[in-house]
Amino acid sequence: MTRLWLIRHGPTHSKNLVGWTDLPADLSDRAALARLSDALPHAPVVSSDLRRATATADAIQAARPRLPHQPALREFHYGDWEDRHWSEIEEARLRPYFERPGAHRAPNGESWNDVTARVRGALARLAGGPDLIVVAHMGVILTQWAAATGRPPYDALAQKIDNLSLTRIDLAPDGPRAVFANRHP
Repeated sequence: MTRLWLIRHGPTHSKNLVGWTDLPADLSDRAALARLSDALPHAPVVSSDLRRATATADAIQAARPRLPHQPALREFHYGDWEDRHWSEIEEARLRPYFERPGAHRAPNGESWNDVTARVRGALARLAGGPDLIVVAHMGVILTQWAAATGRPPYDALAQKIDNLSLTRIDLAPDGPRAVFANRHP
């Protein structure tokens, strides 16, 4: 079994759909980063390859070993909607994407199912020890939370995942198990 310690990166303060857009994180809350680091086990740290995740991983790493950045841990790719404000996107196309997530894809982007499979595969390859610290994105964490809780994607979207919050999922032989979500140490 591997205990996944999932951390959402620091805030970007963007009001747009930010998936693969490589924005920096605001890591000015040093006290929150220190508390988060102190709450984590001594275990390898891995992150998405996007700046907001790599910088957050650097900030909480301390003396922990670091694994290479993983593009497979990136946020949803919103395709043609990437870095656009919600109001700029035709509601008839946007609504099914979020109200009936699963197979619906953003134009030239990814679906919930695509991201779930991408992230599940990456985590399966990376999970080798008792603990793994993963710095990633809200969508990445939510896809895995849905699998671990047995909730459908739409219901999982109601689970809050704040910036610099901690979620834990255990990868057990009989499937993933949710332990807690959105904790602030």
